[in-house]
Amino acid sequence: MRRALRTAVLSLVTAAPLFASEAAPGNTNLLDPNVGLMFWTLLIFVVLLVVLSKFAFKPLLAAVEAREAALEQSIQQAQRDREEAASLLAQQRAALAEARAESAKALADARSLGEKARAEAIERAKAEAADLLDRTRREIGAEKERAIADLRREAIDLALAGAGKVIGQRLDGASDRAMVESFLASMAKKG
Repeated sequence: MRRALRTAVLSLVTAAPLFASEAAPGNTNLLDPNVGLMFWTLLIFVVLLVVLSKFAFKPLLAAVEAREAALEQSIQQAQRDREEAASLLAQQRAALAEARAESAKALADARSLGEKARAEAIERAKAEAADLLDRTRREIGAEKERAIADLRREAIDLALAGAGKVIGQRLDGASDRAMVESFLASMAKKG
């Protein structure tokens, strides 16, 4: 059925110009209206319009609409992708700023800990130096006291030996020693 209709339409379309040319005499004015030519042109136009609307316009229109929908969808997807990329960029920038702040804080903390450790080390060194100085002073004082005690003992021994030679007796009793020690103590207070 379609094939027969298509054949009839094609034969009318091809035959229409022949009918129009037969009606026109050899010497015609192109500005004069020709009713036969107008009829056949109008008839061909209507038939062509019907055929195109049945077979060509619907697929063409569907293809154009599909293409338009695909383009619209691509534009919307691109817009969503752009918004997502902007969101990700903002997140990355925020994460970078946070990382920078954390590194700056860690650096400041490390500096303060370093300064604190340095101050503690200095304080410890000062305390150790002060302890060492005090201990050395005590040791020197103890050595001085020992040396003075040794000198005093030797002086007492020498004084007793000298006095014993002067009086011709041996003086080494506790009372003699106490007497010489009190004499040297009184001399030390005067001097």
